[in-house]
Amino acid sequence: MSEAASSQTPVAHVALIASLAPLLHRWLPRQRWFAGKGRPVTGFSLVSATELLPADGPGAGLLHLLLRVRQQERSPSGAGRRPLPDDCYQLFLGVRQTLPPHLAPSLIGHLASGPLAGRTVYEGLYDPRLAELLLERLRAPGALGPLRFDRFDGSPAVPGGLAPRPLDAEQSNSSLVYGDAYILKLFRRIHPGPNPDLELPLALARAGCGRAPVPVAWYEARAPEPYTLGVLQPFLRGSQDAWVLALKALAEGEAFTAEARALGRVTAEVHRALAEELPTVTLHRPQIEQLADGMYARLDAAAEAVPALTPYAPRLRTAFKAVAELGRRGRVWCAQRVHGDLHLGQILRGAQETAPGEGPLTPGPVTPGPSGSGTAGGPADDGHWSVIDFEGEPARPLTERRRPQPAVRDVAGMLRSFDYAARTHRPWNPDWAERCRSAYCEGYAEVGGADPRQETELLRAYETDKAVYEAVYEARHRPDWLPVPMAAIDRLAAALTP
Repeated sequence: MSEAASSQTPVAHVALIASLAPLLHRWLPRQRWFAGKGRPVTGFSLVSATELLPADGPGAGLLHLLLRVRQQERSPSGAGRRPLPDDCYQLFLGVRQTLPPHLAPSLIGHLASGPLAGRTVYEGLYDPRLAELLLERLRAPGALGPLRFDRFDGSPAVPGGLAPRPLDAEQSNSSLVYGDAYILKLFRRIHPGPNPDLELPLALARAGCGRAPVPVAWYEARAPEPYTLGVLQPFLRGSQDAWVLALKALAEGEAFTAEARALGRVTAEVHRALAEELPTVTLHRPQIEQLADGMYARLDAAAEAVPALTPYAPRLRTAFKAVAELGRRGRVWCAQRVHGDLHLGQILRGAQETAPGEGPLTPGPVTPGPSGSGTAGGPADDGHWSVIDFEGEPARPLTERRRPQPAVRDVAGMLRSFDYAARTHRPWNPDWAERCRSAYCEGYAEVGGADPRQETELLRAYETDKAVYEAVYEARHRPDWLPVPMAAIDRLAAALTP
């Protein structure tokens, strides 16, 4: 093996992927972050291979791969299968002669042929030595083959020697925590172009908004298109996400309206900062009809994937039709960059006060002062709420996730999240959810200037679209949770006339 893909020959690429293919056919579909579950994998092609640590030496090696995966799905007619667009994944393959017992759960398999014949391949992120190497690369900006490591200007130096540990959480990517000071988010299914999880926090930092951890370092690839591969941020140690806090309130029979109101204000702060820093556009009839057409298409695809949606589809379509009709009557909406996947689990409340004088680059939660911080501050009693994970819905194309959209899309996501929390509690408490939804919208209006519920048709369409997305997600990843979005589908459809 050579140091980087740029010095490898096509023959070496072919030999490497041919030797890995039997192992990856078994291993990839079992990974939480693999998006193509339930669809046959028909082949692989290597975009790039970079040795972060020599893979043919006496010790452990680390091989970084960008791998295209070919899959098929059943055709709509049910006759045969049709190919799907390739997905590109980022892999970290540890390579050893033999695997120590403590790394046995990370085993991928043993290579019988190819340039690494006779060696054992495993998930490299679970090897502390290899995980430390990633941090060292991020501490020293520069290029290695197709990979480019970079840092945010003015960010504090990242210390070395921080012990890594994988973050044991349900997510569509992978994360490593270093010494409870930093977290490295590693995107698994990658797309060409800037990732919003890097782009938007950097924009918020430029706007002076302290509501998101500021990226400290990141790395990208050009293979040949640019891909954002990983982002290092301060780890908000001791914080709890609003989902956990909401479930605790439900379990203890307590209200959550004060927190919901604060979350509404925080959301509006973030929206205001993004609108100040990044371009906004006005949606006219063609763009509004395109927005509705996208919702139609997602509903049709969802009904095919989740047959339980089919009886509801005619009524749900009327929610999208109402938006298109407003566009035809001359209604316009402002669109801006938004979070794209906002819910209770994406907002954290910190455990400690921020020390006086600490700015937005300080590891840990950042709290605006009494009159706000920069251009996007909020009331002091909002507490240490931080918004995370600006990647958007991973299942949607990156171009769509980066497209300016009406801010009520994020509001719809949060409203659905309150309903999710209430539905997971026994007995179901719909009044709790409705009080939270109202308080959240009232809090949003206090900072944003308008109650999002005034956008009746648009908010209903986005909430319907979100529930449809949730149904597909749950059917694919967590079938036991499917009744939660289906209950919302039933409620939304009941209020609509086909």
